[in-house]
Amino acid sequence: MSRELKISAVFIAIMLVGFLQAVFLVWETDQVVLTKFGETVRIVAEPGLHFKIPFIYKVNRFEKRLLDYESSPTEIITQDKKTLIVDNYAKWRIDNPLKFMQALGNELGAQSRLDDIIYSELRTELGKHKFHDIISTTRSAIMEQVTLESNKKAMEYGMQVLDVRIKRADLPQENERAVFARMEAERKRIANQYRSEGEEEALKIRAETDKQAVIIMAEAEKKSQQIRGEGDAEATKIYALAYTKNVRFYSMVRKLEAYETVIDTMTVMIISPDADFFEYFWKAP
Repeated sequence: MSRELKISAVFIAIMLVGFLQAVFLVWETDQVVLTKFGETVRIVAEPGLHFKIPFIYKVNRFEKRLLDYESSPTEIITQDKKTLIVDNYAKWRIDNPLKFMQALGNELGAQSRLDDIIYSELRTELGKHKFHDIISTTRSAIMEQVTLESNKKAMEYGMQVLDVRIKRADLPQENERAVFARMEAERKRIANQYRSEGEEEALKIRAETDKQAVIIMAEAEKKSQQIRGEGDAEATKIYALAYTKNVRFYSMVRKLEAYETVIDTMTVMIISPDADFFEYFWKAP
């Protein structure tokens, strides 16, 4: 290879390297901060091929997409002095890459800062509420407030916190058994209350039923006595009518009926044979 060709090859290589150093590609998921000896030149957020001064400008790339933040489980005290082990996560993104780079440098520094910001807001907000409310009724409202306050502080570092959520909220292991025991005792108390109320209601129903039964029996007995009285009165009336028609015949029939009722093989009577009762016993009328 001649000297001229070698020089040409070296020149082309230098030009190629210079060109490669003068251009940079910005992807859809990137946002770039160009710096010159540590000083910011410009921010490039539009995707595509861009140019810079080679060897002088430095390309600092940052994510444009949503990023995940997860914390390790931490202890938080509620308003009613209950200790909760809270494991939370968040969605965030780099909103101002220049401010982000100047304040934190990279995503690792951002994770550390988010630890402080989110934990502080979560501890403050959960400390205003009772344990029962946190795990049941007001969790969504609490997390909305935590997200709002965390985002205000994160914006100072060029970040935007979009959503903070509690992934898990547990009691410390040493407290779980005591809480479960209280819950079990409470459920037993409620069950016993329901049983007592049921027994009380059953007694009321039985008492009302017995009362109705006594009333029905009394009315039935009253009606039966009335019917018997009317029957006896009618019988007496019939007997009286029969007696007035033939007094001697009626007297004979009544005495013969008395014989059937009183005299049998086991009856012993000590009565004078001349007694009026035996008027028709010895002789025919």
